[in-house]
Amino acid sequence: MFDYLLSKESIKIRNEARELVKWVPRQMIIDMDADKIQFPKEFLQEAGRRNLLGCRYPKKWGGRELDWVTTAAVMEEIGTLGYIFACTFGVGAELVCDAIIQHGSDKQKEKYVKPLLKGELFAAECLTEPRGGSDFFGTTTTAEDKGDYFLINGQKRFIVGAEGADYFLVYAKTDSQAAPHKALSCLIVDRSPGVETKYLYGLMGCRGGGAGRLVFKDVRVPKENVVGKINGAYPVFKTMMVPERLGTAAMTIGSARPALDVATEYTTKRKAFGTTINNFQGVNFQIAEAAMLLDVCRSMIYTTARAVDQQADPNQVRRMVSESKKFVTEACQKVAHHAMQVMGGIGYTNVYPIERIVRDLRLATIWTGSNEVMSIIIANEWYREHIQKKGASYLRNYENDAIEADAPDEKIFE
Repeated sequence: MFDYLLSKESIKIRNEARELVKWVPRQMIIDMDADKIQFPKEFLQEAGRRNLLGCRYPKKWGGRELDWVTTAAVMEEIGTLGYIFACTFGVGAELVCDAIIQHGSDKQKEKYVKPLLKGELFAAECLTEPRGGSDFFGTTTTAEDKGDYFLINGQKRFIVGAEGADYFLVYAKTDSQAAPHKALSCLIVDRSPGVETKYLYGLMGCRGGGAGRLVFKDVRVPKENVVGKINGAYPVFKTMMVPERLGTAAMTIGSARPALDVATEYTTKRKAFGTTINNFQGVNFQIAEAAMLLDVCRSMIYTTARAVDQQADPNQVRRMVSESKKFVTEACQKVAHHAMQVMGGIGYTNVYPIERIVRDLRLATIWTGSNEVMSIIIANEWYREHIQKKGASYLRNYENDAIEADAPDEKIFE
């Protein structure tokens, strides 16, 4: 951890998160990976009791009014328990709460945010559908206007907390005639008759989060449960992409860190050819690269978190968040790979937790927007920035710094 980048208050809450991590029983981790625990309510309740959920939010609603840099430090620590612990920790307290805090009414904050941050209620975000994942505007779930309430019908899939959540943040189509970005609304839907967890997925990793498919059949939702404005889901979605993707990146560092710790310790004990294997460059170079990657990841996360805290240019923040999500998740998968590689066959068994970490981290580059989507965003924003600054008086024209820069008939573009 880069303690010199953290305030005293940030270090204090980071250390509180470490105490929570030490509190978690070993059996809970094992039972979640075996799907014996479908949703870690006990863990979230304890996090709520310790006032560790949603530390960015106002104290009035149960937070601690801290910043994104602190949140990143906390998310890393929670991630060390396993990727799914951070997933469930973040989905409710960092995503659903964020939408309600930024766009919801005080009544919604009182009813839904305060008890969630206390660990008394649990929430899930419902965006992905059977017919579309990255295509947010392709939502087919409908919310029909019935006067003082909406009637919701449709399905959402891959929902962390489908089994376990008390309420859901649901994106649904409320105007079938409007342009896509003006056709959707964001609603808080309580678990009630008509809300059914239809299917629980058998996952490669990240088990124990109650990931499933939800079916909404004639579910009545009062209009007071609209987050933001009717047909105004896009602004909610746009702001949520910051905590969703930046939080994902931060927690991925934590989830990869134990792999490096375990592998480092192993290589100082395991002997071959008369010496411990950490003395071989084929081993210690891989450990060195893994350590370097985690440090680079932290540097990227804290830089991006500071940009968000200081309200830097939104388009630049969007690019930086996308870069962080893509780079960190891919780098952390490499960290886990190096850890398993230097441990050899024993790393492939469940004698050590490396194999679980490798399975868990495979999700990181897929969810909250695949890394291919991140590349699209990065490219779009980078070219936008390039065009905006083109010809600026403060920039040097580097293209002219070549001997034959003015060679006739050589710079052909069509």
